[in-house]
Amino acid sequence: MTTPTTEPVQESKSFAETALALGGKSADEARRMGAVDKADDQVEALFAPQYQTTASPAHRAVWDESGVPVDLFAFDAEPTPPHVAKVMNDSLAVVHKHTAAKSLYNAEGKIQDGVLQDLATAGYWGLLVDREFGGSGAPFSVFAPFLTQMAAVNPTIAGMASVHGCIGAVDPVRTFGNAEQKQRYLPDLASGRKLSGFALTEPGAGSDLTALKTRAELRGDEYVVNGEKLFITNVVPGRTLGLVCLIDNKPAVLVVDLPAEEDDNFQLRKYGLYALKHTYNRGIVFKDFRVPAANLLVPPRGDGLTIAYHGLNLGRTALCATAAGSMRIMLAELLPWAKFRRTYGAPIVSRELVQRRVGRLAGLIVAADALTLWCSSLIDHGYRGEMECIIAKIFGSEAQKEAAIELLMKTHGGRSFLQGHTFGDNVHEFLAPCIYEGEGEMLGMAFFKSLVKQHGTQFFEPIGKTLVAAGIKKPNLANPSHLWALRGPMAAYGKWMMAQKLKGRGRTALPPMPTPLRRHAEFAVRQLDHAALEISGTMRKFQLSLADRQCRMSELSSRVQTAIIMLATCLYATRQSDEMIRTAADCICQDFERSLTGRRVDDRYFKTVTKLGEQIASGGFRPIHSITPTEVLMQYEG
Repeated sequence: MTTPTTEPVQESKSFAETALALGGKSADEARRMGAVDKADDQVEALFAPQYQTTASPAHRAVWDESGVPVDLFAFDAEPTPPHVAKVMNDSLAVVHKHTAAKSLYNAEGKIQDGVLQDLATAGYWGLLVDREFGGSGAPFSVFAPFLTQMAAVNPTIAGMASVHGCIGAVDPVRTFGNAEQKQRYLPDLASGRKLSGFALTEPGAGSDLTALKTRAELRGDEYVVNGEKLFITNVVPGRTLGLVCLIDNKPAVLVVDLPAEEDDNFQLRKYGLYALKHTYNRGIVFKDFRVPAANLLVPPRGDGLTIAYHGLNLGRTALCATAAGSMRIMLAELLPWAKFRRTYGAPIVSRELVQRRVGRLAGLIVAADALTLWCSSLIDHGYRGEMECIIAKIFGSEAQKEAAIELLMKTHGGRSFLQGHTFGDNVHEFLAPCIYEGEGEMLGMAFFKSLVKQHGTQFFEPIGKTLVAAGIKKPNLANPSHLWALRGPMAAYGKWMMAQKLKGRGRTALPPMPTPLRRHAEFAVRQLDHAALEISGTMRKFQLSLADRQCRMSELSSRVQTAIIMLATCLYATRQSDEMIRTAADCICQDFERSLTGRRVDDRYFKTVTKLGEQIASGGFRPIHSITPTEVLMQYEG
């Protein structure tokens, strides 16, 4: 097989590469960041314009002159097709059965093969595979909330479905495979004969994906792979991987069938890992490992990074969904202990501090449910969902961390560290999502970059290029020559500024809502209405040095994210008939609002959240109805 030769094409530089170069960064750093930014552009080009990032609800909420597009923040749950409901119910029954029989784990503490096979028989691994290839073709907005149900029974098994279907081989083959590749791989992936993972991370390549070193060289009709991967979930001999490697110095993805046993060409690097303890996470060393050339996935645009980035949004939403399930377990485990544990003659569940923790945890669950449904629905409607899914991932992981450390552990006290305790046995599982799928603050800056990219390209990039062309290192608008040089781009920017100040916000129409939720939604809309001028002002202040102001970018990003979470949560809770869910949304949104204003907690909040905690302790909170908590450890009498 030969590759046709063509004359090199001069590609235009991305916004990030241009900005960094103008800001004085090294050519290597600008090139590396530009490569990542260009991959993002190539993923964007896979979507119709009306579904790209600039048309997304998060982006429009900040920049649209007509106000926040509220209708894009509220989606009702899709009806679950009967054949999909059967697969889901059968899968839950499998896990319940093995949990009751204490047969979930093998001698290494991993989910045993018999469980995986029973799930395969139920159709679990094919939920996201189209029916023509033997799967169920479940809508993502049905699949993601189902992961919450599964995580409330067993978070590891929920996570394995996400790895396999969202970031494993299923999404790359389903989205980018040709007809022959789909026919060859999807039936086995759907049936569970081939479970899958995605091999991207390397010892020196995590958030910096331009540092990849694993290479594949074409020899005849095979690629020969050499290199090492690290922290790859779902890896055992005989499984299937989407392998990201360099081919002709460009990232590419090969679908790889691992041998049934290790050999001289394929070896697993085993290590102790506290997180993901119930599934296999290993490194892989390839030495002259051969892969058929027919296994190369070729996206219509871009390269292997395009393929890698595409599935991340599914995985990030799935992470939030799984966190919502794990937090249900924490709440269900917290209540029996709070009723059992007595201090000074009364159970601690009667104490305000514990009631506040219960109410806060309920609010975190409702917000995570809202983001899960919202993001998965956006994807079903055709949106890329990049910014929204980043929000879901960051919130879900941070909420789970808070729930574990601040609410579950502190309420259970010393018993939290007993073997057999939900917290003690799973603390690393609860913390790991803060890192996996992208560390939170790093993702927050990626959110900010997506938010400002169009605005920067339209207004600030022309200013920067003009300064460079005129030899001006630091502009001074009091200098007539500087002002004259910038007259063109500054006039365009001034026109935008004037439109922002005169556009008459406040026209955003909200649907009928309970009064507390309406107040929160109106507050969130006001925050988003004002964000454009604040963000643009920050860009104007720091100009080409903005890339080095990571703390400011992170803070601005977080504020926008919080307002968006508030709005999505209020609209979600409005559509729920359960009054406790609405109250939990009210409580968490009061917390969000204070984080943005700095105001002190008022007595109305304390009264609302403690009453909610008391009501939940008395029963009736629907999200935890199906969970049977474990027994209180080290019980005592008296």
